[in-house]
Amino acid sequence: MTSDHSEPAAPAPAPATAEKQQQQQQSPLLSQPLAWTHKAARAFSSPTIYPPTLPFECGGAREFSSYILYALIAGVPYMLKRMFGFSLGTYFVVAALLALPIGGLSLVAHSWIVSAPTEQICALPNEPIETYMTVLDKELKAKYHGYNKIPMDEFFERYFDGDIDLNGDALKMFERRYDWAIFPLTVRVAKFFVLQWIPELLWHSKKQDETQVRDHYDRGDDFYAAFLGERMVYTSALVGDLSRRETLEEMQDNKMRDVCERVGMRSGDRHLDIGCGWGTLVAYAAKNYGTDSVGVTLGRNQTAFGNARASEWGVGDSARLLCMDYRDIPRRPRYHRITCLEMAEHVGVRKFQEFLLQVRDMLEDDGLFYLQIAGLRGAWQYEDFSWGLFMAKYIFPGADASCPLNWVVGQLETAGFEVRTTETIGIHYSVTIGRWYENWMRNKDVIIKSYGKRWFRIWEIFLAWSIIIARQGSSTCYQILAHKNRNAFDRSALIRSPLGFEKPSGSA
Repeated sequence: MTSDHSEPAAPAPAPATAEKQQQQQQSPLLSQPLAWTHKAARAFSSPTIYPPTLPFECGGAREFSSYILYALIAGVPYMLKRMFGFSLGTYFVVAALLALPIGGLSLVAHSWIVSAPTEQICALPNEPIETYMTVLDKELKAKYHGYNKIPMDEFFERYFDGDIDLNGDALKMFERRYDWAIFPLTVRVAKFFVLQWIPELLWHSKKQDETQVRDHYDRGDDFYAAFLGERMVYTSALVGDLSRRETLEEMQDNKMRDVCERVGMRSGDRHLDIGCGWGTLVAYAAKNYGTDSVGVTLGRNQTAFGNARASEWGVGDSARLLCMDYRDIPRRPRYHRITCLEMAEHVGVRKFQEFLLQVRDMLEDDGLFYLQIAGLRGAWQYEDFSWGLFMAKYIFPGADASCPLNWVVGQLETAGFEVRTTETIGIHYSVTIGRWYENWMRNKDVIIKSYGKRWFRIWEIFLAWSIIIARQGSSTCYQILAHKNRNAFDRSALIRSPLGFEKPSGSA
C-alpha cells in the first residue's frame, strides 16, 4: 500500500551545523574524503598496536626559519649599538646575552602564528569543543566554546583543577586533539621554562635529584602497581609477536631477555644496573643468567621492594639493591656488564659527560655498556614542546637529558666509548604505555580512593597522550650498546650474521 502523503521537507540545519558546513567548504583539508583512515591503518595492522585515528601534522621546525632567527640575534644588538654607541666588543657581549631571550621570544611568537602543514593525509572532523569536553567553569566556558580551540596547557591545568570534564575516553579524545586543541607556547609555559626548567637544568645537585626521585617514586608502590602490573618495570617493553596481543608481562620479559642477550650476560659476571627502579632486571639477570647483580636507586620503597623480590625469587645472595646516588657507587671492583635503562635522562645535560666518564671507569676493559634512554626528534613540532614541558612539570622533573640520538652518540664517543649498535624502539614504548593506560583505567576507583581525583587525572592524561607521542616519534626511546674504544678490544666477539644470511636469495 502506498501513502498519499509526501515526505516532509528536511529541517534546516542547526546554526552549529551550518557553521561547520561553511567551514568545510572554505577549507581544502576538510573537503578531503575520510577514506584516509584505512590508508593510515594498514601500517598498523597488528592487534597489539594502538593505531592512529587522526594522524594530523603540527607546525614546527620545518616552518620555523633559522635564517630569520640568526638575523634577529645579529640585528637587534646592532640596532642597540647604533642607538647607544656600543663598541664592537660590547656589541658581541650584548649579542651573546640576548641570543637566548631572542630565540625564546621568536619561538613563542611563531607558535601562535604558525599554520599547520598543508601536506596532510587526513581531514579534521571540525567538531565543536563540546563534543570532547564539558567546561564547568563559567569564565573558561566563555572563552572556549563552539569552534574556539583551547591551548593544550590551559586544558590539562584546568582539567586537573576540576574545571573541565571529559566526554568519554581520554585516549580516543587525544587521538583527535587537533580538532579541539592548539599548541602555542603560552605565558604559563614560558614561566615554567624560565623559573623551573632552566634552574634544574643548570643545577642537578645530589639533594635536588634525591628530592625529585623520592617525591616521585616513594609515593607508594600501590600507585605504580596500578599501571605497571606484576613486573613493576617502569621502562619500555618490547613487542615480540605482532600476530597476537601480548600481555604487558610477556613484553617486559621480552625486554629483559633482550637486554641480557645484547650484553652477553654469563654466569659469574659482575653486573651493575644504574637506576634500577624496583629491581626486576637485577633479579631476572641473577635468576636466569647466573650473574652477580647490583642495582642502585634513590627510591627507598624501590630498594625494599627489589630486595624482597630477589629473596622471593631465590637469588637474594646474588641480586641486591642499594639505595644511593649514582655518584656514590663504589668504582671497584669493576663490572663486566653495566646497564642503565631510562635513568640517564635524570642525570641532566650538564652532568651527562661526567656520568659517562664514571660509567667508563667502572666498566672492565672488555665489558659492555647498555644504555636505554628516552629521546626527542630533531625535526620537532610544537606539540612536542607542550608534551615535554608537561612531563617535566608533572611526571619526570629533572629529566632534561632527553635529547636527539646524535647528541647522545656524540656524548658517548667523547667519553671514550665506541657505539656498537643503536635501535629506536618508540613504537614498542607506545604499546607498553598503552598497556599501562588500560591497567590505570581499570584501577580508577582504587586510585581515586587512595590518592584523589587530581593524581588520577594527571596520570590519565600522561598515559593517554604518551601512547600517541611515542607512536608518532615526538619522543622515542633508544637502545644503545657500547664498549670502551680501545685498540685491544675484541670487536670480533660482537659480529652478528647479516640479515637474511641463513637464506641467501642469490648473488650479484
